[in-house]
Amino acid sequence: MAFHFQVITVFPEMIQAAMAAGVFSQAQKSSLLELSCINPREFTTDVHRTVDDRPFGGGDGMIMLPEPLQKSIEKAKAQQPKAKVIYLSPQGKPLTHQKAQALSQESGLVLLCGRYGGIDQRIINQFVDEELSTGDYVISGGELAACVVMDAVSRFVPGVLGHKDSVDKDSFAEGLLEHPNYTRPREYQGESVPEVLFSGHHKKINEWKELVSYLVTLQKRPDLIDKSKTQKTLKEAYKYWQGLSPQERDTLGLKTLKDEDFHG
Repeated sequence: MAFHFQVITVFPEMIQAAMAAGVFSQAQKSSLLELSCINPREFTTDVHRTVDDRPFGGGDGMIMLPEPLQKSIEKAKAQQPKAKVIYLSPQGKPLTHQKAQALSQESGLVLLCGRYGGIDQRIINQFVDEELSTGDYVISGGELAACVVMDAVSRFVPGVLGHKDSVDKDSFAEGLLEHPNYTRPREYQGESVPEVLFSGHHKKINEWKELVSYLVTLQKRPDLIDKSKTQKTLKEAYKYWQGLSPQERDTLGLKTLKDEDFHG
């Protein structure tokens, strides 16, 4: 059965255009994913199809009216009674690899996209199961955030990715960032692909990938090290790093990693 995303938005064309290519689109064609949009303007009665009004108490921006949003959510829930309703908001909990995986276990998702100055709080209180954020910044509406959520969640839906273990090898899957990757030619702009990748020795290659992932994470996101599930230790990573030449460090993208990063 297909995993169904329903997006409540006043700009359905934004959603449809963004998800009309790539892995998500192919998964729709294979009936692994379904995507539909509900426009709150469907539930307005005035000639201008108004979905917002001035906030009580004053303030910048307009607030989305509760009734069109409620009716949009009710329409979505009529199709999927057990679907989780998520409001895309900078006040929500951050989207993570683990969160995306958990959401893929839901029976479906209803993604509510705010616009203008936000939505009436009573809709959040009564109809929203969870608020979710894609980062500590503000964008013009929830549509782009909804697309990010759909892309991240869909990767965990069985069959969406070509290789069954692809998602398990992504950055953050084990708490570490992914190791660098290379393809042809073997040498490019004076940089050569690490020899171990041509060894054919899968155990050695996997050990190398884990060590380098550790170093990449230590350089770019040291805060993730303590939360990771890696079996490698700081001592092992430091020993390997010490044995690398400056050129090898550059090839691995470790130009800014310094000795003191291991002792901080």
